[in-house]
Amino acid sequence: MKVVFFGTPQFAVPTLEKLLNNPGFEVLAVVTQPDKRRGRGNQLIPSPVKIIATNHNLSVWQPQRIKKDTETLSQLKQLGADVFVVVAYGQILSQEILDMPKLGCINVHGSILPKYRGAAPIQWCIYNGEKETGIVTMLMDAGMDTGAMLLKATTPIALLDNAQNVAERLATIGADLLVETVFKLERQEIELIPQDNSQATYAPLIKKQDYELDWSKSAIQLHNQIRGF
Repeated sequence: MKVVFFGTPQFAVPTLEKLLNNPGFEVLAVVTQPDKRRGRGNQLIPSPVKIIATNHNLSVWQPQRIKKDTETLSQLKQLGADVFVVVAYGQILSQEILDMPKLGCINVHGSILPKYRGAAPIQWCIYNGEKETGIVTMLMDAGMDTGAMLLKATTPIALLDNAQNVAERLATIGADLLVETVFKLERQEIELIPQDNSQATYAPLIKKQDYELDWSKSAIQLHNQIRGF
């Protein structure tokens, strides 16, 4: 099966590696965010996904705004991919892109949808003191994490878990679930489950003020904020 992979942070790496190591998949290209300047030397640093892709000699595309990058859009069309796999890519895909692959675009999302749609589901889930989270694979549409759900897997959140170790656990779960999802979707063995929008909650990007501790809050609220953010 021919795949184009969209992803950027470490969270996306296990899924890309799972695809690369499975003989049933051919990763045609990788789309990731542009390199960013970080550290004291202000050097350009590639994304974790780009590092893996480069090590495997894959074509890597890094458009600033993919919806308006005519060259990338043309290249994506020409590939004739069966499916686009999207894991924490960091940009919204246009309907034009969503319509390109034969099976559609499958997203690996780090929450039990429709709860915690958005950019930081793991962090806000812990901040709010949830006892369980998970991975949902979904068939993407033009909305923000609003597409029909495909498969789901859950994991408990312990009192001393933090965003990093929960993310590592979910990344591994998501990689396995994605492979299962794609094969079942190809065989038409998955029921598409619409999300109940009335139950939706949102997990926005974390802002500087979210790190500030308010000492009038309870001990457990402060504990959840620290381990979440």
